[in-house]
Amino acid sequence: MSSTSRGPGVGPWTGAEVDPTAAHSARMWNYWLGGKDNFEIDRQVAEEHAAKFPGIVHVARQVRAFLVRSVTLLAAEAGVRQFLDIGTGLPTANNTHEVAQRVSPDARIVYVDNDPLVLVHAQALLVGTAEGLTDYIEADVREPERILAEAARTLDFNEPIGLMMLGVLGQIPDADDPRGIVRTLVDALPSGSFVVIEDGVDTDTAQNDAIGDYNENPDSTASYHLRSVGFLTSYFDGLDLLPPGVVSCSRWRPDMRALAAPEVPDYGGVARKP
Repeated sequence: MSSTSRGPGVGPWTGAEVDPTAAHSARMWNYWLGGKDNFEIDRQVAEEHAAKFPGIVHVARQVRAFLVRSVTLLAAEAGVRQFLDIGTGLPTANNTHEVAQRVSPDARIVYVDNDPLVLVHAQALLVGTAEGLTDYIEADVREPERILAEAARTLDFNEPIGLMMLGVLGQIPDADDPRGIVRTLVDALPSGSFVVIEDGVDTDTAQNDAIGDYNENPDSTASYHLRSVGFLTSYFDGLDLLPPGVVSCSRWRPDMRALAAPEVPDYGGVARKP
């Protein structure tokens, strides 16, 4: 890893910043994907959620498969050599830099997340190829201007960039204007860039109920906001959506092994900035 960015006036990470008594969505997702970088409280809340919505493990795997397919498309077919992955979560397998640099070893990737435990693991595990570059910014998605300024130290904003926002916009309440955050980020991208967005949607009663309980759980550090497919599609306004549009992650250009996978109530899409 080339460097670790924290922004002006923020000191080095200390273990005291991680609260092992409160569940965090990044660590819960890590648990569902079979990772080991989580606390007992994360596993407890994750199991409670899975008991109410058993499909969550399948969702997690389909979202990761969507990431792999979309990044592969951008790197292999569209020639994208730079990625800005906001809300990266804890490293597991087939992270954005691994997928991109398998295609193009010289690819540059900047990860952004706001969990200090992600920062610790990023320093050790999110290490790219000798030819490429991998960097990490600890920041909140609600700080798009800061993210852009720090990412510019690693990425060339005169060349196409793949903006990845998987499962992060659902963390943003309406009052914080998630559409405005996306607009700010997209406006900074050069023509020929791509935007990849995925989030949970409100099409599944079991997931809706489980998320409602999660949001009321005192052991959770944040809430998640399920929105309509139409709302998710509006993030791509002004962009050229690639076929098949905004669909269930399991239905976005599945490979032969995934053709039989059932639909999941997490939708995603990929679009090009004209």
